[in-house]
Amino acid sequence: MFQIHWFLGITAGFVLAVMGVTGATLSFEHEIMRALSPGVVTLGGPAATPLSPDEVIARAAAQRPGMTVERLSVESDPEAAWTVQFAPRDGERRGERSYVDPRNGMLLGQATGAGVFRTIENLHRWLALPGGGNGVGRQITAFSAISLVFFAISGLYLRWPRRTFDWRAWLVLDLRKSGRNLYRALHAVIGGWVALVYLLSALTGLWWSYDWYRQGVLYTLTGKTSREEGGHGGGDQGAKTEPLADLRLDRAWPTVLTAMDGRYRSISVTLPKDTEPATFRVLLADARHDRMTDDLKVDLITGKLVKADRYVDRSMGKVITTSMYELHRGAFFGIGGRILLLLTSLTMPLFTITGLLLYLARRKRKRALAEATADLPQNPEVGDASGDMLVAFASQTGGAERLARQTASALGGARVLPLSAVDEGVLSEVDRALFVVSTYGEGEPPDPARRFARQVMTAPPGAGHLEYAVLALGDREYPEFCAFGHSLDRWLHEGGARRLFDMIEVDADDADAQRQWQQQLAALGAEPDLPDWEPASYGSWRLVSRRLLNPGSAGGPAFLIGLEPGEGVEAKWQAGDIAEVLPGINDPARVAAYLAACGLDRGQVVDGAPLAEHLAAALIPDHPVENGAELLAALRPLPHREYSIASIPSDGRIDLLIRQVERSDATLGLGSGWLTRFAPLGTEIALRLRPNSGFHAPPPGPAGPRRMILIGNGTGLAGLRGHLHASEAEGHGGHWLLFGERSREHDALLPDEIERWLSRGTLTRLDRAWSRDADCGRYVQHLCSEAAADLREWVENGAAILVCGSLQGMAPAVDQALRAALGDDRLEAMAEAGLYRRDIY
Repeated sequence: MFQIHWFLGITAGFVLAVMGVTGATLSFEHEIMRALSPGVVTLGGPAATPLSPDEVIARAAAQRPGMTVERLSVESDPEAAWTVQFAPRDGERRGERSYVDPRNGMLLGQATGAGVFRTIENLHRWLALPGGGNGVGRQITAFSAISLVFFAISGLYLRWPRRTFDWRAWLVLDLRKSGRNLYRALHAVIGGWVALVYLLSALTGLWWSYDWYRQGVLYTLTGKTSREEGGHGGGDQGAKTEPLADLRLDRAWPTVLTAMDGRYRSISVTLPKDTEPATFRVLLADARHDRMTDDLKVDLITGKLVKADRYVDRSMGKVITTSMYELHRGAFFGIGGRILLLLTSLTMPLFTITGLLLYLARRKRKRALAEATADLPQNPEVGDASGDMLVAFASQTGGAERLARQTASALGGARVLPLSAVDEGVLSEVDRALFVVSTYGEGEPPDPARRFARQVMTAPPGAGHLEYAVLALGDREYPEFCAFGHSLDRWLHEGGARRLFDMIEVDADDADAQRQWQQQLAALGAEPDLPDWEPASYGSWRLVSRRLLNPGSAGGPAFLIGLEPGEGVEAKWQAGDIAEVLPGINDPARVAAYLAACGLDRGQVVDGAPLAEHLAAALIPDHPVENGAELLAALRPLPHREYSIASIPSDGRIDLLIRQVERSDATLGLGSGWLTRFAPLGTEIALRLRPNSGFHAPPPGPAGPRRMILIGNGTGLAGLRGHLHASEAEGHGGHWLLFGERSREHDALLPDEIERWLSRGTLTRLDRAWSRDADCGRYVQHLCSEAAADLREWVENGAAILVCGSLQGMAPAVDQALRAALGDDRLEAMAEAGLYRRDIY
């Protein structure tokens, strides 16, 4: 569906853009010409009684010797000119049409711009190509109309949101996005707005493209075709014989006025070519559009009404088929419909442009991937043996390889190899390895990794020296989600390798998981200020409180930050979830220092704003630049920062525990500086909630909610606090907290809350470690080792273990202590059952 949508978009899209703009122009043709043509479309001078229709016809014909009037349109508005249509001469398709002054019968000619509008009409209908309606242009526009039907239907299908009944997902356009994401948002959201209107435009436009389509619609709506009614089924082909010159309207005209009770907006009469009755098409006084007419047949000789086809008596099918043009231009629904069609037609080029930009971005990504794979060795099983970090990938369609290349780049150029080139020899040469692998089909490895899975993974590797992590790509629609990633993870662990952090699963293009992986890379030494690989959309939250928790501490200041949701923000999360915060500004001292190093004036205005303002809201480049223009070209958006949520929805706000990070140049980190110092209370904070299923509450046991062993250090208390709040609110308790910090005098974070949990039974045991106090000098992993027997007892009685804290130091040390206390097999089984969960960063 996507491929066809894309292919038609870059072919028919350009034609539809032309048809959209020209159609928008034609929708108000009469009003435009009326405004441009005073004295032609509208009459000037004093008001006067108009001549009779017969006199106007006679005087108009006298001014065109040898020509006969075949149609006259009479207006009820005394300020409006009438129109006459002359019969075509030999070889002509359509005769001359002219405005006429009803006061004296003088021909006024055509309105200003009439020729331009006919050119626009030709562009709209057949691209003004040779052959007119019988040429190739008509076939091109007809194909484009069919494509528009497909665009509308397939576009709705392709952008169908996960929350079908969430109107914001359908209608709200987030203009904070940039680049490819903005193009996609414009294309998808505005496309959703106009899809039904485009369907109407396309389905009605096909009426003039194919006779079989027109006959089919006629038969469906009325039970007859135009051929069965004696018609030719085509458009107005022009008369071959002229009307009788001696026919007059003086007897028929009073009959028409009486039949309409004198109320009409205009009357158009087509003079017959023999003595058959004339057709009077009377536009009703309250008509919304030009096809709301009563059609009267009157005998011109006797003046008798022969037949009256009243609009109110017509079936809906006939109303629709006789009003197809009015439906096409929106006039069927009144002035509001015309305006809607005008606006939607004008947006047609938007989809051509954004679709083209998305296509070019897609091509660019493919070229980037091709360039990224160009550095693979000719014999990939040999590879470059330098470096102590390996990134290996197993990819079916290129997605895993792209993420592997981005991972290596983030880490400063780590070695990248396909998994098929990895063996025990390669693993023995590195201390750390990251694996980005996809699962194909029903839990199978990608095709290039099948030999590796069949031959190399038959026995555990000798990898006792190796630290590793796995990013597993899959699709949750398949029962064996990320199965190959799980197999690889078990194989490495059975070989003695140690996990840097738990495996991260990616469902399709799950941006949440990709950002989680990117965040973990920062803990491994990747540049923390790299922009997000998959930017997220953020809601608006208000900073309502900021409290310092450790005054006088030798460590960095730690704050409890309170954020309340803004209007329309969906504040739903679970204990264990993550808040992704988009910083608002850099540390002003860092901005000033960088501009000074470049020799640039902070107040210099470039692109409408001072340089300091540009730099405050963007990543500061790594190297100095020479001028303001070069600086703007080097700027990148600020990346997000992730924090464990320390509260639950019933608290009415999000609480974060944030330690103020100080850089080597004494300026503050992006996220911590923004939230703990630079953002005034009341500031709107861009925040997005990210599910973190790997740290949700453990599954219940046979007797209900499980007791939890909660282990953490520093601001890792945040994730544990969320679970304790949830247990307290639900009336569950009996948990055990093992927690480490620097000193009891200054770093006893949230002591009142911990005492409350103990007094209420939410906690039944508390073990604390103070690493900088002389009478303690221990870390939290030492608490785990000392309480090994109690840990075994709790686990045997069904308790789960949750660990929250830093990747460097605490998490691997605690993991090692738990494996020593419980055994590797038991801890692995607990992890698979969701009873050993970690949120480490």
